[in-house]
Amino acid sequence: MRVDELFERADEPVFSFEFFPPKTPEGEANLFRALEELARMRPDYVSVTYGAGGSTSDKTIEVVSRIREEFDLEAMAHFTCVSATETQLRSTLDELQRRGIENVLALRGDPPRGQEEWTKTEGGLEYSRELVALIDSDYDFSIGAACFPETHIHATDTESDLRYLKEKVDAGARFLITQLFFDNAYFDDFVARARDIGIDVPIVAGIMPITNVGQIARITSMCGSVIPEGLQEQLDARADDPQAVTEFGVAYATLQCADLLAKGAPGVHFYTLNRSPATRAILSALRLMPPWERAGAPA
Repeated sequence: MRVDELFERADEPVFSFEFFPPKTPEGEANLFRALEELARMRPDYVSVTYGAGGSTSDKTIEVVSRIREEFDLEAMAHFTCVSATETQLRSTLDELQRRGIENVLALRGDPPRGQEEWTKTEGGLEYSRELVALIDSDYDFSIGAACFPETHIHATDTESDLRYLKEKVDAGARFLITQLFFDNAYFDDFVARARDIGIDVPIVAGIMPITNVGQIARITSMCGSVIPEGLQEQLDARADDPQAVTEFGVAYATLQCADLLAKGAPGVHFYTLNRSPATRAILSALRLMPPWERAGAPA
């Protein structure tokens, strides 16, 4: 099923999980163990990331196909411009289409490992809006794109970042998924500003449950997301107790999601890091006491 069509229903939010392709046999076993456990939660769809420089691009397609065939779940393939000519991009899109995959998340992508600056591949594309336009012009995929409540780490300013996002939507993006964030005020403000300039597609909140203090510090340092002072203090107080960190992280993410959904967020996209317990606990709690029912149908 097309992801953009999922948002047309009015009864409840859309929930999705994100995974990354494994690079080792052990990683593959961990991934499919997590998938088996999370599949029982019946998410609306799952997504699979795309390796920089084509490092796991074939694996992405393989994993997406297996998820659809073995778990009877809708799956979306991430798709980037990195280290690919337009001809190569079209070849991959043809393969996705041949396998019956209907959904793609169009991204510029990060520079390949060992490369500091983004460099356009000769014969390739420079911006994600160009990728969105290419897909929309010649293929019948449901296209998603990324957005950044705290502004993209390489953007010159907030206003230009938002204008660029509108260009992606105008080019054919049918829904948006945010980068992870930990302060809902950023999301609320971002959505209001996006609506003000005419972005009218669903904006889904990207949430990463904190289960490891060192890990989340590394992730936020790379993507520019801010950990609020109070949240950081609570994490530091539990830094020597991994189980306490996980329990607190699950509680915080559950409250964060409940607030977002009560205020009308159309869905939550969970960054799972190929693990299941935290996400299972959060989604189970949300479905047991659905905040969107107390607040009315999602916007």
